[in-house]
Amino acid sequence: MQINAMWNNYPELQKDLKEVLVTIEKNIKIRDKNVAENINAMIHSGGKLLRPAFVLLTAQAGPEYNVDRSIAVASALEVLHMATLIHDDVIDDADMRRGVPTIHSKFGRKYAVYTGDYLFCVCFKILSAHADSVENIDFNSKNIEKILMGELNQMKDLYHMNVTVKDYLTRISGKTAQLFALSCYSGAVSSKAPRKTLYTAKNAGHFIGMAFQIIDDILDYTSTDDGLGKPVLNDVKQGNYSLPLIYAMQKHQDEFLPLLEKREEMTDTDLQALAVLVKKHNGVEQAFELADKYTKKAIKEIHKLPSGKYRDHMLSITLSVLNRKN
Repeated sequence: MQINAMWNNYPELQKDLKEVLVTIEKNIKIRDKNVAENINAMIHSGGKLLRPAFVLLTAQAGPEYNVDRSIAVASALEVLHMATLIHDDVIDDADMRRGVPTIHSKFGRKYAVYTGDYLFCVCFKILSAHADSVENIDFNSKNIEKILMGELNQMKDLYHMNVTVKDYLTRISGKTAQLFALSCYSGAVSSKAPRKTLYTAKNAGHFIGMAFQIIDDILDYTSTDDGLGKPVLNDVKQGNYSLPLIYAMQKHQDEFLPLLEKREEMTDTDLQALAVLVKKHNGVEQAFELADKYTKKAIKEIHKLPSGKYRDHMLSITLSVLNRKN
């Protein structure tokens, strides 16, 4: 089973991540061939598997590390991530994900929503079969609610010209950072890590997630379709104004209005003109500065975790991911 080449430098982690995908496959038991085939396509689409990787790593921070249990928890978190991606694509009306057509673009919105809902069920099936306490499941359910609230906040802010940096950070805190925090926390919980370690892991995950999403939004303005694996500048066309644009518009909104008022009618030429304005008014530069601050906060929290090879890997992976170009 092939996974993203980034894990070639971490053979033990690579082996466990392959087991994560095998575990997910074993739990996909649905008669509808379209749903089954699309889920399997997602499993093998070459995603980075960052969230399950952080589960597997932080699971080694506690005194009762069990590789089978950590793989199960990592599998549940990856399935949860897959479900949110499917629903996110429906909301954003995105045609491509990781270089392949999205489920709703192939089979329609209803099929996509049902597929996402089914994956939520699979997540809790895996988790309930391996979780050692109701508390762990309860924490996951509460955090899923926060993730969904992040999506709702994004919908509420669509096409709002006066969306603030604070609005944006609140949105990505729920939509993206919450799942990274949940991954790091759940891994530590699975090995009975002490309370202080649990919340250090959770904080590290939160800061990683914040920086990750900011970098992702920066790449929307600096990357290409092929490099990013999805259409660049699609978010702004759908009314989702991210940090580089928000920063650039703070003192120059009048320059952006003629373009943004076109909404879905924006052409490729309009989008490129928008990208030029964002860079001209230092939107990308300011966003990078904030991403760097969150990266430093993440590194600081990781250093607080108990020492070990897993922690060294966390540091290395975090730095490579937050310095990525695609």
